[in-house]
Amino acid sequence: MSGRTGTGSKQLLAEGGITFAGMLLGVSGVVTALQGIAALAGDDVYRRIGSYVFEFSLTGWGVFHLVVGVLLLVTGLGLLSGQDWARIVGLMLAVISLIDQFVFLPYAPVWSVLLIAFYVFVIWSLATYRPDR
Repeated sequence: MSGRTGTGSKQLLAEGGITFAGMLLGVSGVVTALQGIAALAGDDVYRRIGSYVFEFSLTGWGVFHLVVGVLLLVTGLGLLSGQDWARIVGLMLAVISLIDQFVFLPYAPVWSVLLIAFYVFVIWSLATYRPDR
């Protein structure tokens, strides 16, 4: 028997979740920034979609992804280093990125669904973590 109470094991899960959330934000930040660079470079991968209700200019799409990607990476590193600000910023960026991936669904459906699931976990992990317990 480990002697852990139900609350203690939940907190342990949340602490591990914070570490995993930091890793997910960092990795998704790098990939999102690379998506932005590809869009800014004029890569044809984003031009396959015909008429789409959420159509943006390739430059605007690229700048948005590049900025969000860098912010995700910095926030992920902040979470891994235990910075207090990173939890709130991570929550906001996870919500923004979740919406972004929903809009991005026609361009990369499998990747977008995977990231949406990751961001749901990140939101749960950051919202339930209470360091003072």
